[in-house]
Amino acid sequence: MSPQIVGSPTAQGAATEPDRTQVSVPAAADGEALAGAAATTVTTVATAAAVTRTATGAAITAITAATTATATTEPAASPPMVPLAVPPSVPAASPATATAVPPVAPANPATATTPATAPTPATPVTAAATAAGTAATAAATAKTTVTAALPGLPQALSARARTLAGAVRRRCADLARIESPSGDAPRLDALAEELAAGFRATGATARREPGPAGDHLVLEWEGRDETLPHLLIVGHHDTVWPVGTLADWPVTEQDGRLTGPGVVDMKGGLAILEGALALLADLGERPHRAVRLVVVSDEEVGSPDGRRLVERQLRGAAAVLGLEPPHPDGRLKTARRGSTRVRLTVTGREAHAGNDAHDGVSAVDELVDQLVAVRDLAGQPGTELNAGRISGGSRANVIAGRAEAELGLRFSTAEAQRRTLDHLARLTALRPGARVRTEVLSSRPAWPERTGNPLLRHVRSLAAVLGQQLDGAPAGGAGDTNLPGSRGLPTLDGFGAVGAGAHARHEHIRLDQIGPRIALLAALLAVPLPRLRDRAEG
Repeated sequence: MSPQIVGSPTAQGAATEPDRTQVSVPAAADGEALAGAAATTVTTVATAAAVTRTATGAAITAITAATTATATTEPAASPPMVPLAVPPSVPAASPATATAVPPVAPANPATATTPATAPTPATPVTAAATAAGTAATAAATAKTTVTAALPGLPQALSARARTLAGAVRRRCADLARIESPSGDAPRLDALAEELAAGFRATGATARREPGPAGDHLVLEWEGRDETLPHLLIVGHHDTVWPVGTLADWPVTEQDGRLTGPGVVDMKGGLAILEGALALLADLGERPHRAVRLVVVSDEEVGSPDGRRLVERQLRGAAAVLGLEPPHPDGRLKTARRGSTRVRLTVTGREAHAGNDAHDGVSAVDELVDQLVAVRDLAGQPGTELNAGRISGGSRANVIAGRAEAELGLRFSTAEAQRRTLDHLARLTALRPGARVRTEVLSSRPAWPERTGNPLLRHVRSLAAVLGQQLDGAPAGGAGDTNLPGSRGLPTLDGFGAVGAGAHARHEHIRLDQIGPRIALLAALLAVPLPRLRDRAEG
């Protein structure tokens, strides 16, 4: 078991109903090797509370009042997007670090606003500038209110998070060293047990949910007010990286970055959440309302089985948070495109390529022609297509009797998704004797942008109290937050580690942003949510 962040074990719940979905599972890995990879001494990071429970309660009350004042002062529409700023309590990067990890910059400089601490050049007054100024004034008022109620609160919370950042960094590195590719059930199960142990140490009850390609986790923390709807958090512990990747790409810390397979997507997010809950436990506090966490083992292949667990926990949820990494500049993710994985299978007729070619029907030729036709779909509004994998045939002197391709499709709207999938379902063979079959492997609905977004305004106000500048923007990729977002539940993603390079060899997280993310998540869990929709309580 790798070092955890705080110790306070609770009982483990029993596993619930077995899987009902059939998915092929690769051969089992060596269990002893997995156990060895996970076996290290359990350590505990400092647990003495620097703030008494009474002071913590007053602090949370102060933050609540401050963020409420901010939410009522802000306009309904989001102001221009601003990049994440490191709180003053986080040490400045060294010159070497500053070279390797450039300062966070907005994705679109034309829409960025100038931070409150920077000199503001004279510019014409516009509606956007007025909105940004109003938000900045509200944030300043919120911070002043908290400081007056309990001097030094924002600095204290950020300082405590910064103290835990080193343990969270090590925890992320340890988790990344347990390889967990999608479909490798033994390795995924070993990591699931490691995660369960870590979260139990922060006060969670945990249960393993059997899955065909690795167990999922469902964890729950009691809240101070158990009458309120729960807060749902979704994450995953599978990665896109095959076993053996660590051999030539080990987890490494250099120039202010932690790099390695899966560090940003999404073992960093899991470690940060553990750190946030450890921070609350260290203060003798619990989340304001019950918190449920679903960690699925198959997100990277579309959550074909994990989706049922996410869907089950959506019932009665007040809001949903995702632990995927944010945009590279730190902004949260406020919407996602829909996505679908489709397999095209072509069956032909084998024959000798020299003597009896006229008797054969090439499945490979048919598949190529189908893909050329299918690529035209990418030109349709709101649709993108990637032919990710192709296979077929047996030998150069044999007419191919079978071929298949796996397609990745992304959609900006539900209508584009429906139109494209209907087209694929009606594909027919272009040559006599061939057969074409379309199979949907996984599908996620489009999550559209929400006008006004009270959840984003609440989180942005909390960030301002902590000395952070934060905003949100739609994301191109899909994830488990697509499901609640598509159904209109208050949803935000991107609460994981700030970094870049998911699914690529330059995958990394920024170490200077671990502390701010811990503080933000801890505050979000501890402070009451505002009213987010008409039928939500609390």
